[in-house]
Amino acid sequence: MDLGIALLVIVVLLAATIGAGYLLRRSQSRRRSVDAGEIVDPVSIGADGLGKSATLLQFSTELCSRCPGVHRTLSAIAADRPGVRHLNVDLTYRPDIAKQFHVLQTPTTLVLDRDGRVRTRFGGVPGRDILEFELARIAEEETHV
Repeated sequence: MDLGIALLVIVVLLAATIGAGYLLRRSQSRRRSVDAGEIVDPVSIGADGLGKSATLLQFSTELCSRCPGVHRTLSAIAADRPGVRHLNVDLTYRPDIAKQFHVLQTPTTLVLDRDGRVRTRFGGVPGRDILEFELARIAEEETHV
């Protein structure tokens, strides 16, 4: 094989790999559509209750490298907002919960309203600004009801 052709093939493969990685990274951490009727029962995840206005439900595993950072972010948001609670469910030994909530990656974060209805779902690391926006949206809808 000619050296020029081999280099061209390598460059094309490298560009395709970088492009695929960029698209995958971009699709993670984005807000996902949810089933409007999905309601989380706190007992089913081992919690004693939900937040008075909203709950940030994080699914993680022991080997997840990004989960501790998400945990800190969600805990800080919950501490700053009265009525918002952060719950963390470790799925390492609970594949039943992973299956129930269709968790295919960790971290996965669900934003729940006060009734436990899933309002937003994030796969990967959600940005603090979009989480704040979602919580503000839930609070605004509660005031209009």
